[in-house]
Amino acid sequence: MAADERTVRLRPLRADEFPAFFGASKAGYAQGIEVQGGQSHAAAQQKADADMAAVLPRGLETPGHTIYLVEADGHPVGRLWLAERESGGRRVIWVYDISIDDEHQGRGYGRSAMRLAEAEARARGIGRIELHVFGGNDVARGLYRSLGYVETSVQMAKDLAEL
Repeated sequence: MAADERTVRLRPLRADEFPAFFGASKAGYAQGIEVQGGQSHAAAQQKADADMAAVLPRGLETPGHTIYLVEADGHPVGRLWLAERESGGRRVIWVYDISIDDEHQGRGYGRSAMRLAEAEARARGIGRIELHVFGGNDVARGLYRSLGYVETSVQMAKDLAEL
């Protein structure tokens, strides 16, 4: 059953759910840094540790940040992490992380969660959403494009064979 045929909603993450979210989010970020960013495993882990500590220093109590459980018909299917921040002289909603559990992917829950993020931004009087996506994440990039998001910068690299 597709997400548009079900009730998808966002529920604020509870304190007891935060450790699992934090660990999974950090692991996914580190993997992206390593695989798409071309950094060593150790360097990717170190960067993920430092970045996550800097961005969420007070966990769920970090001002301006809201982490949601994405639910479909009352059952958890993923997570969405949003924050208000300044960009280009205006307030924006930044999507730090969106993840749909493997067994629920391909059913439209990511699309629904992004639409709910847009509704949340509008409710806060914020007219722009921004995010980062690793270049090799073709599924996410396709989703964002289909929702009207445009690339604002692209970083590229090439590993050269040993000389």
